[in-house]
Amino acid sequence: MPGEGNISRDEAKDAPAVGQFQHQVERGNAGKSAPAAVFRGPDDAPVTLAAFRGKPLLVNLWATWCAPCVAEMPTLDKFAAAHADTLAVIAVAQDLQGAEVVDPWFQKAKLTTLQPYIDPQNGLLDAANSALPTSILYDAGGREVWRVVGAIDWQGKEAQTLLAEAGI
Repeated sequence: MPGEGNISRDEAKDAPAVGQFQHQVERGNAGKSAPAAVFRGPDDAPVTLAAFRGKPLLVNLWATWCAPCVAEMPTLDKFAAAHADTLAVIAVAQDLQGAEVVDPWFQKAKLTTLQPYIDPQNGLLDAANSALPTSILYDAGGREVWRVVGAIDWQGKEAQTLLAEAGI
């Protein structure tokens, strides 16, 4: 059940590598507007995806209890740092307990770029009608370009190809 059995730091070290998980690229929602669901920012203030318009945005929907999510997070963090000038990247946790479990996870993970956004009501995941992890690229106008369902190595060649395809 979501939120049950959070992965400890020691367990995360023993988790399978991101390349051992399956993913697929979907383009069936291309052109659709980003959902208006409200979630919480790192400062605990309400935010929507519209706040990020003006720059392409990669939204990663994940949870602390999701092994593929945890496995891809370090590559996503490095990806966010490397593309900060051209692309906003946010990781929005879908943990039902919200900051209570997400904030400690972030502290232990020692990520350098990503910040803890939370969506304990799962509004973004419901709007995406998808599974975890799901990463959705929106263009600067807030329209979906593509999505990756499942864990991907954000430092790998396939991620670079997807960005190039999107003109980023």
